[in-house]
Amino acid sequence: MKQLRWSLARALVLLAAMTLAPAFAFAQGKTVKIRVQSVIPTSADEVTMLKEFAADVAALTNNTVTFEVLPAGALVAVNDTLDAVDKGLIEGGFAWTHYWSGKHPAAALFGSPAAGSGVGMDNFAWVSWFLYGGGQQLYDQLWKEMKVNVKGFILQPVGPEALGWFKKPINSMADFRKLRFRTPPGIPGQIYNDIGVSSVAMGGGDILPGLEKGVIDAAEWCCPKPDMTFGFHKVLKHYYLEGLHQVVVNADLYINGDVWKSLSPVQQKAVEVAANASMMKTVAYRIHENGKALKELTENHGVILHDTPAAYFKEYGDAAMKNFEKNAAANPFFKKVWDSQKDWAAVAIPFWARAQKTNAAMGGAYAEVLKKSAAGAPKAAPAKATPKADPKK
Repeated sequence: MKQLRWSLARALVLLAAMTLAPAFAFAQGKTVKIRVQSVIPTSADEVTMLKEFAADVAALTNNTVTFEVLPAGALVAVNDTLDAVDKGLIEGGFAWTHYWSGKHPAAALFGSPAAGSGVGMDNFAWVSWFLYGGGQQLYDQLWKEMKVNVKGFILQPVGPEALGWFKKPINSMADFRKLRFRTPPGIPGQIYNDIGVSSVAMGGGDILPGLEKGVIDAAEWCCPKPDMTFGFHKVLKHYYLEGLHQVVVNADLYINGDVWKSLSPVQQKAVEVAANASMMKTVAYRIHENGKALKELTENHGVILHDTPAAYFKEYGDAAMKNFEKNAAANPFFKKVWDSQKDWAAVAIPFWARAQKTNAAMGGAYAEVLKKSAAGAPKAAPAKATPKADPKK
């Protein structure tokens, strides 16, 4: 009797599995491979985190959605990345939203809102606006404004980026204005021109040769880890961390619209969940990696940290506001996005600004403790030479 019941139970389980299998397969969706061409080399930190996002999607979809990350220029030119995704020449692309400011100025408010959009937004605050202040819906609308068949995902909010690298200290804005300075393209670079700093836009791989050949005198790229990877410290030793041109800078993923629609609802949700997770993981990763890199640069490579001239913040901030006002007057969608950020900031920034005072004071106090501790520590005695072994023994 027990054997009969056992056989019936097994039969029912098998029947249930056979019944649910088609539904499970439908939920998972068909297998899709998405080639993503990056605008930077695959050795970059941003690609490291992109691959981690891809691994999360694969795990969440039982490997039915996979990504193949290709380096810059693998299939199309860097500047053609978004258009290639739009046309379906490649399934995906990876860049920063402000790369496409030439198609629409509002792209800068998503990818690189200079001076925190003029409303005090750091990268944490920007993510809050994006997820809970209507930013995500406006981001989706951005692609329609550009008339591209693309589904976008913000993956990597970074900031604030360093002001940059210099051959000698800049003690005033007058010193700064004497230099040809590598800046990001679009609005952030235009604002430098507006305050009298000669802005030169060039790709990351061209910066070091440009410095060595004298095409530019100073440069910014990102933060300690990526900057060290490019080797700027080999040419320049004076480093300024505090800058306004990219207080927030967001790397994002583009998927061809038809490819996106071919995914099942479960697969789409997996991509969305992995993208949101990537935002927090990126912030954590960058704090850790940049901390290690800054320590390496200052302790082992002779890099000297300086405070940015105080006049810079007012000049750049004022020029940023004028730029935004000009773009808002000329472009209705730019105005719509900026108004949304201002409305959100009017509610959230008074709280967040005061909370950040606590964080900054606490962190600054401990940084001073470490600085004094390092200054008072006795220097290590030079290592004694190890005696050579007697060949006769």
